[in-house]
Amino acid sequence: MDTQLGLKENWKQFTILIIVNAFVGGMIGMERTIFPQFAEVEFGVASKTAILSFITAFGLTKALANYYTGRLANRFGRKNLLVFGWLVALPIPFILIYAPSWAWVIFANVLLGISQGFTWSSTVVMKIDLVGERNRGLAMGLNEFAGYFAVGIVAFLTGWVAEQYGVTPYPFYIGVGISVLGLLVSWIWVQDTRVFVQKESTTDSTAVMENVFLETTFKNKTLSSVTQAGLINNLNDGMIWGLLPMVLISLKFDNEHIGIITAIYPTVWGIGQLFTGKMSDHLSKKGMLFWGMLLQGVAIIGLPFTDDFLLLSLISGFLGLGTALVYPTFLATIAEATSPKQRAESIGTFRLWRDLGYAFGAMISGITADLFGIEWAIFLIAALTIFSAGVIQVRMPKTKEV
Repeated sequence: MDTQLGLKENWKQFTILIIVNAFVGGMIGMERTIFPQFAEVEFGVASKTAILSFITAFGLTKALANYYTGRLANRFGRKNLLVFGWLVALPIPFILIYAPSWAWVIFANVLLGISQGFTWSSTVVMKIDLVGERNRGLAMGLNEFAGYFAVGIVAFLTGWVAEQYGVTPYPFYIGVGISVLGLLVSWIWVQDTRVFVQKESTTDSTAVMENVFLETTFKNKTLSSVTQAGLINNLNDGMIWGLLPMVLISLKFDNEHIGIITAIYPTVWGIGQLFTGKMSDHLSKKGMLFWGMLLQGVAIIGLPFTDDFLLLSLISGFLGLGTALVYPTFLATIAEATSPKQRAESIGTFRLWRDLGYAFGAMISGITADLFGIEWAIFLIAALTIFSAGVIQVRMPKTKEV
């Protein structure tokens, strides 16, 4: 296997990993539009907290899977963890189709979290392994573009299918095809990348950390600033995932229009990263993180103030743009600040906290919505997002610019 680092030098394997990550994102997109209605129509679940419990289950298990992917990547190999993640994904659509109770839906989302943690984390680490130092931001932009563009496309498709044929079972057939294709492509064509780590380690001079978990979470000003922002980013994403469809249902939008509005956010998020990933290789990562988090917070504040389809679509687009500014920049910053040998574990720790944001976001917004109403839940999440931007501005040191 050729061990020459670089995006151009490894474009074939990189492209395969892009395709795989599109399948990974599609599995989440299957749930983005229809799940609150699925919960209420099929199982009579009306409480906001109860409905959002599927996101809590997903967030907790994905966070733990992220962490252990980082810990185990060097030991068992990136490809093996990727294939295992797809094996876990195979039964998910069938469980959702035939679930006799809401508890089975929660179980399906536990499996989805495990699968997403292993598959998405593996593709992130493998792409960083392949490209070396120069194009990490571009690599992460392409990776996250593929994943979240697929989230948006599948979110739209499931909304359209649900409008035409009902919320079950037909939208979940999309997940059957995605999981089978993802497994086959990963198993047959993906190659492990540990040898690239060994090559890069011979020339890298980044200091080795004594305790990767503590440094990434609390001590290192750069890593911990990125980690808290990642947590808050997915906290607000968990709220949008769960509550935005409920807001749109209350405004009497049909499934097709709900699908469009909910799909714009991850689609702009995905496409935007084609540009913001490369920008993070050249511009201040701190600046991109600050403005991205601030834009998210401001966009979220605007949600309760309009019932106009075009304005809601515009807000969804601005939210996607803010997220596009930060998402590849998170990972590029972590990769820049860690040694190659500890990179996978540091990324795993970051992704642990980041995806715990899904669970925290679902719980906080669900409880707040039940007690005080959806508007107050939205305002609370917006305030936390703006506060996170302030933490970036005050605590995080300036980053290297190329």
